[in-house]
Amino acid sequence: MTDKSWGSTVLGWFVVKGGEAAPGEPLAGESEAPAEAAAPTSSAAPPLSPGEVPPAPGGDVDFGAVFEAAGIGSGERDLFAKAAALLSTLPQGTDPATRKAIVEASLKAFGIPIDQIIETGAHSIQSLEAYLQEQAAKTRGVAEESQELIADYESKIRELRALLERRIAEQGAVQASCNGKKLEIQKVLEFFGRDAVAKVVRESPKLVEPTASPERKD
Repeated sequence: MTDKSWGSTVLGWFVVKGGEAAPGEPLAGESEAPAEAAAPTSSAAPPLSPGEVPPAPGGDVDFGAVFEAAGIGSGERDLFAKAAALLSTLPQGTDPATRKAIVEASLKAFGIPIDQIIETGAHSIQSLEAYLQEQAAKTRGVAEESQELIADYESKIRELRALLERRIAEQGAVQASCNGKKLEIQKVLEFFGRDAVAKVVRESPKLVEPTASPERKD
C-alpha cells in the first residue's frame, strides 16, 4: 500500500517563511507532532496532464490553468477559496485552537467537507511542485540547447578568425613577394629610360597608361 501519511504527501512541498514553524513543527498552542511524521519521505510530485502545462511568460503563472492541468476542478478550487477567505476574516491574536474550531464549525455549517479542503490544498501544493519541476526541466533543455549552439558559434568564430588571420598573413606575403618582383622588372625598364617606357606603354594596345595621381590641395 502506498504511504499516504502527512509527512510523505505534504511536508515535502511546504515553503517555510521567516518566523513561521517549519513543516512538521507545532505552532503555538498546538501539540507536538508524532516523530515519524516530522520529515518528508518523498519529494515526488504527481505529473500534470501532457500538453496542458501552461507557459509562464515573464514569470506570470496562470495558477488556474496549472491546477486545471493537475485535475483540480473549478468546484474544488472554489471551495478551497471559501475556506481561505474564512481564515482571512478571523481576528488577529486568536489562539490556534480557537481559530481551528471556528473554521471547522463554519465549514461544517456550510456543508463543506474538511477532508476535501485538505485534499485540495495538498493536491494544489503538489501540483505547483510538479509545475516547478516541469518548468525547471524545460529551462534545463533550453540551457543545454543554448550551450550547444553557443559552443558551435564560438567554434565557428575561432575558425573564421584563424582563417582571417591566415588570409591577412598570406596577403602580406603576396604583397611583399610581388613588390620584390616589380622592383626586379623595374630595374630592367629603367635601363631603357623612362621616356622609352612611357612611349611603348602609350602606343601598345596591350598596356594601360597609368593615370596621374590627383594633385593635393593644401
